[in-house]
Amino acid sequence: MAPVTYLHPDDPPDFFPDPAGASADPDGLLAIGGDLAPQRLLAAYRQGIFPWYEPGQPILWWSPDPRAILLPGELHISRSLRRRLRRNEYQTSVDTAFPAVISACAALRQTAGTWITPEMQAAYRQLHELGYAHSVETWRGTELVGGLYGIAIGRVFFGESMFSTASDASKVALVKLVSVLVARSYELVDCQIANPHLASLGSRLMRRPEFLTRIRLLTDSENETSGWRAAPEGTGVLAAPGQARAPLHG
Repeated sequence: MAPVTYLHPDDPPDFFPDPAGASADPDGLLAIGGDLAPQRLLAAYRQGIFPWYEPGQPILWWSPDPRAILLPGELHISRSLRRRLRRNEYQTSVDTAFPAVISACAALRQTAGTWITPEMQAAYRQLHELGYAHSVETWRGTELVGGLYGIAIGRVFFGESMFSTASDASKVALVKLVSVLVARSYELVDCQIANPHLASLGSRLMRRPEFLTRIRLLTDSENETSGWRAAPEGTGVLAAPGQARAPLHG
């Protein structure tokens, strides 16, 4: 195991070791400690690093190799999902129920343990209020049955988690997300850790050096939120264009 850097809350927000030195076992462990202040979280994502830890652990920071990514133009929509989308069984919205989505993602994993602790939820709600964290919601009538959330910086969407309590509801949210990203010229979705479900939706693996080069270029934007601002909670107003035609790590 490679040496792991210990962070202090008083360290500068962008004080992270080079991800190239992350541990190979466990894959990608880079640093321990620090805090979940907005400035530190945003600095971490720009450097290809994300927090992931379980209750009772200190904050753990990761940069695995390879990285699961999705190019928006490569989203794979199966025939069965296309049929479901044509039936209009669900409706989608953007940024209308962020706290409910992140809470549902956490609740879905409570039986097996979740990294979406109350501290994490509070941190990402703050990022949502600042215009960086976003959610996509899938509704069946007035019932929230699926969704996802993540961080948007520059032309990258860093996916965090998704949930579904009805068939294909999270996939519908992902299709909606991709339609929003394409409309706003985003170029990459970070899915963090590969799994068969992501691969079935069109994700691919990218080695860490290439991933880091790509995100540094794509997040180096004067308008780092890409004009995507959160809509007021509960308005039902889409904060981004695209029709609902429409998992991320976790």
